[in-house]
Amino acid sequence: MGKKIIEVNDFKFREDVGDPFVARMHHIDYYPKGNGNIGVSKSDLEGRKLGEDFDFSNDWKMYYGKEVPGFPVHPHRGFETITIVLQGYVDHSDSNGATGRYGAGDVQWMTAGRGIQHAEMFPLVHEDKENTMELFQVWLNLPSRDKLVDCYYKMLWAEDIPIVIEEDASGNKATIHVISGSYKDTKSLSPNPNSWANNRDNHVGIWTIKLDPGASFTLPSISPTLNRNLYYYKGSSITIDATSIKSNSSLKLAGDEEIKVINGDKDSYLFLLEGEPINEPVVNYGPFVMNTMDEIQQAYKDYHATEFGGWPWDKKDPIHPKDIGRFAKYSDGNIETPQKTTNKS
Repeated sequence: MGKKIIEVNDFKFREDVGDPFVARMHHIDYYPKGNGNIGVSKSDLEGRKLGEDFDFSNDWKMYYGKEVPGFPVHPHRGFETITIVLQGYVDHSDSNGATGRYGAGDVQWMTAGRGIQHAEMFPLVHEDKENTMELFQVWLNLPSRDKLVDCYYKMLWAEDIPIVIEEDASGNKATIHVISGSYKDTKSLSPNPNSWANNRDNHVGIWTIKLDPGASFTLPSISPTLNRNLYYYKGSSITIDATSIKSNSSLKLAGDEEIKVINGDKDSYLFLLEGEPINEPVVNYGPFVMNTMDEIQQAYKDYHATEFGGWPWDKKDPIHPKDIGRFAKYSDGNIETPQKTTNKS
């Protein structure tokens, strides 16, 4: 492949990214119109394996939902979930009493730390048109010293995420949303306090990228130890180092090379994940990510004994009213909406 392109593979729903990441998921579901209760009509559910619907031959999946698609209450420990919603909405609820709805470019950053339960449901808020849902979820590992830190959850609202737009002489634009890390002189918002990404020397980069036909952008040379992954999930073709690459490709790229990405003749959409490795043993078993199997077993014991604080909601799959907007209500009672924060009265 050459010095710049280490490997090219087919783009998949879930991929093991490599240290410091654990996994990367991509959900794209063309849900039907809502049924009036922000769920799927009974007639559309016929033949579905409700409670475990992962049939990728269908245009949409219920996952573990039975009327509203999504992921009812489940636990995590030892890592972070970073959820980037490109289309649609997510209703969040957790065992600390926090809740919210986010979507349309918003990012939720959640440090599971010592243990948390949460639900992620995909409400079908539109009854007059289809409800397309598209998101990336990234599992970012925590080093051993931070595996059992307090849980922490914050929103990066779409309106606040830094955007870099580069335009060439022909007017072709490269639009880069800098969720973590930096691009040239533009830095991201601050990640969670205990995140591996919070130390900028760890070079954790998370970007979404849109390229107009003919547009280009350049990844900088950072270090020979950088783990750099570029996901080309929608478009026609791009060119890197004189190599043509078709869409639906996962690329492993060199971290110590300056890499120019040139788009073909259609709009292209890419997702970057890169970072310096933590360089510790990783054991991912179900919803937990620890350093040893003994720690995994302890996580299960702790969860069965404490339920990580219990579940304060009356349903395993809480959802919000159809017409409610994007918001986050934190465990301290503070309510935050894009560009506005209020204290609980």
